[in-house]
Amino acid sequence: MQNRTDFTRARRIIVKIGSSLLTEGGRGLDMPAISDWVGQVAALRHQGKEILLVSSGSVAEGMCRLGWKARPHSLHALQAAAAVGQMGLIQTYESQFQRHNLHTAQVLLTHDDLSDRQRYLNARSTLLTLLELGVVPVINENDTVANEEIRFGDNDTLAALVANLLEADLLIILTDQKGLYERDPTLDPTAQLVHQASINDARLGEMVGESRSGLGRGGMITKLRAARLASRSGTATVVASGREANVMARVISGEELGTFLVPDVSPMLARKRWLAGQLKLKGKLHLDDGAARVLREDGKSLLPIGVTAVDGDFHRGDLVACVDMSGNEVARGLVNYGADETRLIMRQPSSRIEQLLGYVDEPELIHRDNLVLA
Repeated sequence: MQNRTDFTRARRIIVKIGSSLLTEGGRGLDMPAISDWVGQVAALRHQGKEILLVSSGSVAEGMCRLGWKARPHSLHALQAAAAVGQMGLIQTYESQFQRHNLHTAQVLLTHDDLSDRQRYLNARSTLLTLLELGVVPVINENDTVANEEIRFGDNDTLAALVANLLEADLLIILTDQKGLYERDPTLDPTAQLVHQASINDARLGEMVGESRSGLGRGGMITKLRAARLASRSGTATVVASGREANVMARVISGEELGTFLVPDVSPMLARKRWLAGQLKLKGKLHLDDGAARVLREDGKSLLPIGVTAVDGDFHRGDLVACVDMSGNEVARGLVNYGADETRLIMRQPSSRIEQLLGYVDEPELIHRDNLVLA
């Protein structure tokens, strides 16, 4: 998406809400504000948009519930606060979404979940299933077992990783500021809001490098890094104020709110770069003529029945090549089953996977979303 007018076509949208917004600067969950944001998400969901909510605030809410006035320095104390606060955070979201007849799902992730190929596919499959069921996933860093977010305030990066995971069309990062400024407005009141910039504009680093704004623990620099990370899958990013009335719908309608950080590549090209260049091939699947033709001409998923032979020792989530009967590469993608399992189910219909393996992860050997033609 290279222009704001493209946002109207956005189907899958990640909305990240920072802790400074959610907790009124650490004073506890801002119920009226949360009710308003939930109402905005519900309206978009009822319009057919797929919305995933990445929400901070568990540590601040835990501190409030425990009666702590100062943020503790002990990592374990912070993790305990996160565990207590997460209960209140999810309870609030669940009750608010129920008012709009929408179900929610709590999804706690760590960055490791999205860097390990097998866990990556597991998380992706679960989130896609939730979206198909009409559920609104509420995602947070798993602070009780992970320490990166507690130390560095990095839910912006988590939101970007989720955008990569699901090839989201748009990432909206809501903050307590109007967007990215030319200079820190607290130091220079004449600084102008940057309405739009290429994600690779070298000036952006200079703009956020000296910022002292109270933008949560991460600040604008983590939002810029998140936007650059999201752009790897072609996701556009808007950083805007969560205090703007009906901000989500207004951003999606193309209104010039906040800062639009334009990705440098299309989603398909970004996906192809990632699959083709950033992962090493771990194996090879030999296809019959029918499977090769379906991949080349119809862009469909690869099913086990079309595989005639398996080379290599790979695991779920590894990158494998798909070759035709002449040995020419047709495509490459992330495989849903390991090499030994694939040998058991090849030449078989998907309906027999559970009978042959004792379980079924996916009916496809490689889903079309994780497959790129050569």
